[in-house]
Amino acid sequence: MSRTIKAAVTPSTAPSGNDAVAQTVRELIADVRSRGDAAVRELSARFDHWEPESFRLDEAQLAEIMNSLDPQVIEDIKTVQANVRRFAEAQRASMSEIEIESEPGVLLGHRHVPIRSVGAYIPGGRYPLTASAHMTVVTAKAAGVPRVVACTPPIRGEIPAATVAAMHLAGADEIHILGGVQAIAAMSVGTETMTPVDMLAGPGNAYVAEAKRQLFGEVGIDLFAGPTEILVVADDTADPFIAAVDLLSQAEHGPDSPAVLITTSERVATAVQRHIEEILPGLQTGDIAGPAWRDHGQIVLADDLDEAYRIADSFAYEHVQVLTENPREALEKMHAYGALFLGEGTCVSYGDKVIGTNHVLPTRGAARYTGGLWVGMYLRTVTYQEVRDPKSSAALGELCGRAARVELFEGHARSGDVRAAKYAGAPLAWTDHYAGADRA
Repeated sequence: MSRTIKAAVTPSTAPSGNDAVAQTVRELIADVRSRGDAAVRELSARFDHWEPESFRLDEAQLAEIMNSLDPQVIEDIKTVQANVRRFAEAQRASMSEIEIESEPGVLLGHRHVPIRSVGAYIPGGRYPLTASAHMTVVTAKAAGVPRVVACTPPIRGEIPAATVAAMHLAGADEIHILGGVQAIAAMSVGTETMTPVDMLAGPGNAYVAEAKRQLFGEVGIDLFAGPTEILVVADDTADPFIAAVDLLSQAEHGPDSPAVLITTSERVATAVQRHIEEILPGLQTGDIAGPAWRDHGQIVLADDLDEAYRIADSFAYEHVQVLTENPREALEKMHAYGALFLGEGTCVSYGDKVIGTNHVLPTRGAARYTGGLWVGMYLRTVTYQEVRDPKSSAALGELCGRAARVELFEGHARSGDVRAAKYAGAPLAWTDHYAGADRA
């Protein structure tokens, strides 16, 4: 039986919805839908104090921004994007297109067709999240998306230069300094100066997430984003200091970001808690990570690793880090997670920032039924059928006639009937069109 060493003060659960947020978002979307660019401009001025002549950056502005950055920043962005691109292209290469001959002359197949246009939202606010540009734009381009519109808000009235550089180097076709619901709405429903997209990708605050929820169906979306989550599974071989540092690395995302340790070692549990208390006062983001750990942090002591993995699955967290003697065992023992980080040499921060896998992952228990953003989300797997053999078409026609009439679909049945009649001379009780030699 497991026992809790530290419990969450405010357990993280699936959102019950916020009527005030939903109503505000509904009104903002309706405003953009009805007044287009004028509404976008007013909302940007109201929420971000940002009202440039054009929200879209031109080539001269992009060149100026790129030249303003330290060359090392540019080089690091290129290196990280190469890692993301390499993995996304490998994923794309793994997706085979197929065609089979299921019956003589009956060809069935599927193709992977890129979505034609994607809106990538790169959050700003507390942090300039350059990595979100890598994950959304680079991956879309690896999938073959021909048009990517990227939006990011100004930060304290300034253009976030490094984020813009990341969007540009990733291959975004349009870059707009525009944030919040107004950006999501403009990309989705379109304005006089922005052609609407077919899909939205990227995280954001509660208002952005609600806008994506309300617009889903009119456009596609990647995931509903919630607070960042980390869960560490550790046995007695784990380094408690590393576990503590890694838990706090994710807690700094926001005061509602849960961090959980599940361990088989009481020694590790005690040491991790002590290290966290020692580290927090000197952590520059301790004003965020501290409340997150205080209110949402948990430490659970499990009897053995099998129980630890079962408990971890019940959380179904976004990030699961495995600090055990045999970390790859988790690949077989665990089932519900957004991404696994195996062994002491690997940390969640690598996945967030540099290693190449996508960091847009399911939260709030969604890992029970979905994975994260990947190149396949930007592709539509579409099927095609071709019946070349008249005998096969006739046989399918007779089968279709019988099957459809069981369901009382007479029109469907007749589509099968006419092929059975034309290609095999089957009688048609409901018409004499194919009587005699008439096959025209």
